[in-house]
Amino acid sequence: MKWLKRKSVDEGMEKKDWIQTLAKSKDFKSSYYCNQKTNVQFCLSFFSTLVDEEIVQQGILSPLLRSDFHSMDDLKKVIPLEDIQICDTPSKIEENLCNGFVLLTIETEEERYGCIAAKKEIVRSLTPPEVEISVVGPKEAFVESMETNLNLIRSRLPIKELIVEEFTIGSLSKTKIAVLHIEGITNQENVNTVRQRLKDVEYDAITDSSYIVQIISDNSNSPFPQLLDTERPDRVAAVLSEGKIAIIVDGSPHALITPTTFVNFFSAFEDYFLNWIIASFFRLLRVFAVSFSVLVTPLYVAVLTYHYEIIPHDLLGTLISSRRIVPFPPVLEALFLEVTIELLREAGARLPTKVGQTIGIVGGIVIGTASVEAGLTSNVLLILIALAALASFTTPIYKMGNTIRVLRFPFLFFAHLWGLIGIVFCFCILLAHLIRLTSLGRPFLEPFYPPRVIDLKDSLIRVPFKNSAIRPEFLRTENPIRFSKKKAKMKKDIEE
Repeated sequence: MKWLKRKSVDEGMEKKDWIQTLAKSKDFKSSYYCNQKTNVQFCLSFFSTLVDEEIVQQGILSPLLRSDFHSMDDLKKVIPLEDIQICDTPSKIEENLCNGFVLLTIETEEERYGCIAAKKEIVRSLTPPEVEISVVGPKEAFVESMETNLNLIRSRLPIKELIVEEFTIGSLSKTKIAVLHIEGITNQENVNTVRQRLKDVEYDAITDSSYIVQIISDNSNSPFPQLLDTERPDRVAAVLSEGKIAIIVDGSPHALITPTTFVNFFSAFEDYFLNWIIASFFRLLRVFAVSFSVLVTPLYVAVLTYHYEIIPHDLLGTLISSRRIVPFPPVLEALFLEVTIELLREAGARLPTKVGQTIGIVGGIVIGTASVEAGLTSNVLLILIALAALASFTTPIYKMGNTIRVLRFPFLFFAHLWGLIGIVFCFCILLAHLIRLTSLGRPFLEPFYPPRVIDLKDSLIRVPFKNSAIRPEFLRTENPIRFSKKKAKMKKDIEE
């Protein structure tokens, strides 16, 4: 085997600016070789941290050394790899090198370069969902590889109508983003809107799907998320069949779903694996829990500050005895506990898992008991705060749960100012904001505003599957019929 002496990039190649910039990196390797049969001298350059060395040795270098290789035109004949490109522009070469390609140069061809794909794939194995946990149903979650995520979706929707469009966003990160929809079902106006918003993105580095949520949302100043993020491939496949659009970001284990509505954030995908009566009960329970979490502390402050006459006499004595040694007004007492709960929750989330659980449990018990014994808070408010914190955890979507946590503080402020009137005033402001809010141009409060009776079948309650023959009306799908309701009724058990 005839090997040429390994040289530096500057010795064997022309000192071009783009080559010099690449050569500054320690992981950029460049080696010279000679073909045994034709004596053609060539150079292989690549980033060692991005390419698979086994592919370089077995799939690229070995054929180039032993085969009948004369020029770039023979490249696809001698190398048994699929992605082989002939490039002549520095920008394209730089892009390929940074994406795990091997650069091939021949001394006799100075203006043509070969780029051979040999990317090293580092992908973690599939794991169960960590946020959207379900007792029944599939136990697969998305990973950071876009190709793997697309495979999980296509395996659930093996149809040619599933269209995947790819975009590259970020002047520095060059992040790949895939937009998925089903042709013939999804409204093309929605697809064009997503496509245009992604093309208009001007940002240097996109490292996660959360960036896309904030950039392409209809109202980026709203605390409410207008795109639903999920880590479940089965949920993405289900909403695509409804006529929605999914966005997959390379490097992110979460997919984005749009357009969406307010009630979608309180629907766990496990609801579809349960009986419709049980699923509807759980949805109503979540809505009640969220309302309780937001309003219970402001109601406590409003009643004790302005409207103590509405407290029943049997309960009044308990409240008076619990607050007889508390030196603070109700609003400061409530703020103290609310901030304490948020501190414990944030500390538990940032610390390692085992330590975080211990801090949350022990810290809550110790601080709560000590604050009551010290006379800083009443035991009644402590119970209400604990129940409110527990109720806020029932939200299936994490980002909506964060919004619910924040909403308590403006309600608390207005309750201190004007009592129950302040709570009603704050609720009116919130309702007006939600009415104006849209997701991809579609009403966020649908089906309640504007009222659409046909879409109520999958909102606060979930009707049986046999009554879900029509896709959601607000999506304006090209094919609104999911299945024939008449044929479904005909296929009953013989004993019926």
